[in-house]
Amino acid sequence: MANENSGVFSDLFNAVGVPIQNLADTLGSGVNSALSIVQSCLTLCTTIVTNTANTAIEIIQCVATGITSAITPKK
Repeated sequence: MANENSGVFSDLFNAVGVPIQNLADTLGSGVNSALSIVQSCLTLCTTIVTNTANTAIEIIQCVATGITSAITPKK
């Protein structure tokens, strides 16, 4: 009799527990994927902002050099 009860509970656990575990595993993978996508987007945004800032600095330096050479007396 004890073996029958164990079998029933085991079957119940397998019927309910395994799908719930699979769902938890799938959700965990989804969270990891979402975090990976967010990290990639942050890296891309950081690269874009950095490159834009570097380009702006180069343009300002070129303009400053042009102004300096324009106002410097010619020899």
